[in-house]
Amino acid sequence: MIRTRGRIAAAGMLALALTAPAVPAAQTLAIEGGTVHPVSGASYTGTVVVRDGMIEAAGPGVAAPRDVEVLIDARGLHVYPGLFNAWTTLGLVEIDSVSATLDQAELGDTPHLLAVEGVHPASEIIPVTRANGTTHALTAPGGGPWAGQASVILLDGWTVEEMEVEKSVGVVLEWPSLATREFDFSTFSVREKKFSEAKRDYDRTVDELGDWIEAARQYDHARSNAGSGTAVEQDHALEAVASVARGELPLLVVADRARAIRDAVAFAEEHGLQLVVASGRDAAGEADLLAEKKVPVILNSVQALPVEEDDPYDGPFAAPGELHRAGVPIAFGTFDASNARALPYEAATAVAFGLDADAALRALTLGAAEILGLDDRLGSVDAGKWANLIVTDGDPLEVRTAIRHVIVRGRDVDLSNRHSRSYELYRGRPALR
Repeated sequence: MIRTRGRIAAAGMLALALTAPAVPAAQTLAIEGGTVHPVSGASYTGTVVVRDGMIEAAGPGVAAPRDVEVLIDARGLHVYPGLFNAWTTLGLVEIDSVSATLDQAELGDTPHLLAVEGVHPASEIIPVTRANGTTHALTAPGGGPWAGQASVILLDGWTVEEMEVEKSVGVVLEWPSLATREFDFSTFSVREKKFSEAKRDYDRTVDELGDWIEAARQYDHARSNAGSGTAVEQDHALEAVASVARGELPLLVVADRARAIRDAVAFAEEHGLQLVVASGRDAAGEADLLAEKKVPVILNSVQALPVEEDDPYDGPFAAPGELHRAGVPIAFGTFDASNARALPYEAATAVAFGLDADAALRALTLGAAEILGLDDRLGSVDAGKWANLIVTDGDPLEVRTAIRHVIVRGRDVDLSNRHSRSYELYRGRPALR
C-alpha cells in the first residue's frame, strides 16, 4: 500500500507541483447574514468570521472585519459545519475493478501502516465528494485482521501533508468470522465445516488476537525499562498495537454479526481497550450492551438491503434510530470511495425511519468528531475550531438542496469536479439535425 504505489503517486504529485500554481493561503473570510446551525447549540442568524484557517468569531452580534478578503452574502442561506464521513477508502481506491488503482490493503498483519501515507491527493472522487458537502473524512485500510491505522484527511490539498488532519485515529482490526462454509481457492470449490470445527478455528483466531495485545504490552514494558546497556529490537507492528493497549488509540473493530459484536466488546473489556465498532450491521440488536459499555458505532450504509431472508425490510434503515434511542453514540460512513458523495442521504434515510433529525446532523458532524477524538478541532461552528464549513440553500440531508460554498480550513474551494465538467460538456453537445 505505502511502499510501492504510494511512492509512484508521490512522484507524480511532485512532477505536477513543478507546473502547478502555488496553493492559495487561507483567506480572511466572513459569511454574513445566514442562518447558522452550529450543532453545538441553537441556530441563529448572524455572521461567521474566519482567519488563518480558524473560526475567529461566530454569533448573531458579530460583524465582518474591515480587512476581510472574501465576503459571502448568506442572506436566505444556511451555514453548517462541513460533513464528516466517518469511514471511507477515499484516496486509497479509485476504480474498484482496476487493481492498479486499489491501494487500501497489504498482505498479512500490518497494524503499523498509516492509511494517509497511501492517499492519492489527485483522486477524481475527492472533488465529487467535497461538492456535496463533505469537508473531511476518515480513510481506512483493509485486509488484516490487523489492517493498519485509519487516518482523517481534509478533502482539499495538493499533497497528503496539506490534507492531513490526524495521521492515526485508531488501529483497524477486522474481526474474524465464524463460518461453516469457506471457499477453497486451490480447488475453486466451497468447503463445508462442522460447527465444532469452525468454532475451534474461530476461538483460536481470537486467542491469537489476545496474544498480540499481551505481546505488545510486554514489548512496551521492555522498551520503557531497557537500561543503557540493553537493546530491545524495534518492532513497528507491536508499537502500533501497544498504543492501543496503553489506551492512546482506540481499537476500531470492523464487525457485523451480533456474535462478532458481542465478542469484540468482551475482548476489549478483557484487555482494557477503548473500542469503536465499525460497520455494525447487527448492532441495533446489541444496542443495550453497547450503551452499557459506552461503545460507539460507525454505521455502514443505511441504504442497504437486509442480509437474511427473515430480516425485516427496514432493518438497516431503522438501526441508527434504535441505537440513538438506546444511548449509543453513532456516526455514519460509506465504507467505500465511490459512494462517499451520498453520505447525507444515508442519514436522511435514517431520519425517515425514526432517527431524530438533529441527532442525524450531529452524527454527520460533531458526533463523528467526538467518537474519533477530534471534537476540539472539528464538528461545530464555534470560535477556535477549524473553519470547515458549508453554505447551502436548505437542509443538507435533502437531495434537492444545493451546496453553494464549501470552505475547507478557511478556503472557499472550487466546487467543479468530474461530474460537473461532464454535465457541462454533454449539455453543450450539438443537437441532431
